[in-house]
Amino acid sequence: MRTPTPNSPHIRGRWRQLGSAAAATAALLVAGFGTAAHASAATATTATTATHKVSTKAIAAQVAKAHVQYEKAGCGATPKKGYAACNALRVTGGTTAFMEKQAALKGIAPKTVKPNAASDSPTGYGPSDIQSAYGLTDAAASNGSGETVAIVDAYDDPNAEADLATYRSYYGLSDCTTDNGCFKKVSQTGSTTSLPSADSGWAGEESLDLDMVSATCPNCNILLVEAKSASDANLGTAVNEAVKLGAKFVSNSYGGSESSSDTSYDTSYYKHAGVAITASAGDEGYGAEYPAASRYVTAVGGTALKTSSNSRGWTESVWKTSSTEGTGSGCSAYDAKPTWQTDTSCSKRMIADVSAVADPATGVSVYDSYGSDGTGWNTYGGTSASSPLIASVYALAGTPGSSDYPAEYPYAAAGTSALNDVTSGNNGTCSTSYYCTAKSGYDGPTGWGTPEGTDAFTG
Repeated sequence: MRTPTPNSPHIRGRWRQLGSAAAATAALLVAGFGTAAHASAATATTATTATHKVSTKAIAAQVAKAHVQYEKAGCGATPKKGYAACNALRVTGGTTAFMEKQAALKGIAPKTVKPNAASDSPTGYGPSDIQSAYGLTDAAASNGSGETVAIVDAYDDPNAEADLATYRSYYGLSDCTTDNGCFKKVSQTGSTTSLPSADSGWAGEESLDLDMVSATCPNCNILLVEAKSASDANLGTAVNEAVKLGAKFVSNSYGGSESSSDTSYDTSYYKHAGVAITASAGDEGYGAEYPAASRYVTAVGGTALKTSSNSRGWTESVWKTSSTEGTGSGCSAYDAKPTWQTDTSCSKRMIADVSAVADPATGVSVYDSYGSDGTGWNTYGGTSASSPLIASVYALAGTPGSSDYPAEYPYAAAGTSALNDVTSGNNGTCSTSYYCTAKSGYDGPTGWGTPEGTDAFTG
């Protein structure tokens, strides 16, 4: 059981692909596709909307035109053996659904995202969208104080704290700084001064992670632990340091090929009772990767998140752009099956457990200003977005029981209203249907579904 929160390596490579966002319905005006900005921006939007009347049908038609190009972040190239890549995808061109909707409301031609061109405002989902989509609005306002979510990544982002401040200021979130004790950045040894070398690609990943924690659990403290390289050993050491420093929630937005060493990595780095550890399922479509395959972590898959006219106001499907681009899933070749997993075709650990937004076409807003990948406001996707989001949902739900492995928690809520069952889409082809294809109940790409509040993430 757990105590509830009060009040409720390194190789560069890139590729580009087209993604698309589906047409939104009349719920756009009610459910809110746009992000919540500061008061002046909100006032300007309201004034503009008042003078330009547009039907929901027209907005939906405009949103249907949305399409983007994206690339792997500079930390996302296929890693060599013993190393991991980040699971982040950065939109570099085209027009997002958010931008199409804003243009329709204002009666103007939509703008476009341009590669390596700074944007002066967000072009993807923000805190209000994420909280609305996953039933977290009340919890985000009331819960999380005193909890620490740790982000584990490789290399240093020199602008991490400053970029975090820009993101939080824009969305009206409270300050999270070193001075007020909310934010802390350390190396894998715990040093605040002797940090790894800086890296632009991983800096974008770190900004994505920090912003997702802020969007989901704005009252949480944030600990950023930077490994000195993207080796499995150094990243694992950073996980241990995060736990040593008191974090009860640790997100890992990276992964690599499975190996026979994984079971030893499990016990050396990821086996921490009483700590909710999340790991991205991967961005290359069907197939298992590590550490998502560890039985001690919550493996997080990815969805395409779109507004809808249903009672929830949102709908989700498996994220897939092509046969080699989409959320990861699969049956582990090495890791033993945890006792709480009961699917019958996979005799070992099955990926994923749960899921959240990851499609770049329905991606999230991130502020990053460091290096060649640091262009101001960006839209990011990939399961690097869904892992810190889910870690933050655990934090909203409260501190895990000291002897618990919280990956088990969603299984106790399987089939209930605490999870949004994702039943459409696939991430490739496979011999056993549920390994790669969504269905009612459990499936590999989305696990038991996405959060609807915090009840599925508490013991």
